[in-house]
Amino acid sequence: MTDETMVERPGGREVKDADDRAVKEGREMQSEQQREDGGGAASADGPQRDAGERRKREHVVGPVSEFPDGSHRVVDVGGRQIGVFNIRGSFHALPNICPHQTGPVCEAKQVVGTLLATEKTDWDPEWVKDGEVLICPWHGLEYHIPTGQCLAFPNIKLRRYDVSVEDDQVVIRLSSRASPSK
Repeated sequence: MTDETMVERPGGREVKDADDRAVKEGREMQSEQQREDGGGAASADGPQRDAGERRKREHVVGPVSEFPDGSHRVVDVGGRQIGVFNIRGSFHALPNICPHQTGPVCEAKQVVGTLLATEKTDWDPEWVKDGEVLICPWHGLEYHIPTGQCLAFPNIKLRRYDVSVEDDQVVIRLSSRASPSK
């Protein structure tokens, strides 16, 4: 773990420097997001500027062949660490930061499934979401990669980035906000 010290925030709450950095980075990412999105306003320069803005937001992270089925890796995109996952030919991208304590969530060694017990199974556990669950290496929180949903806490969800394949290249779009899962 890095050299961390406790600091006091207004209201007497002490937090680690890493938490402060995460909050600051979150604000910086939000400000960058607003700049990328142009504050939500339509482009004054028309289609030509829109195409230029789109190129700035879209980042090629490598050929499809570098992301075989069932694999994942962390890439740097516009100064952000993003985990790219290939699950049965479907690409997903998540930020490499766990909301729990800013751990490197996408640096997990493997992608797994999880056990689920429901009334439907008479409360017998069954293996589900095979190859779709990411476990944070710091404290073990599980996230469903396609939705970003934390499996332990329904109020925690990772942001998802749009990923596409264009001309056999994996492309991540930073400015898009994926819609909630159905």
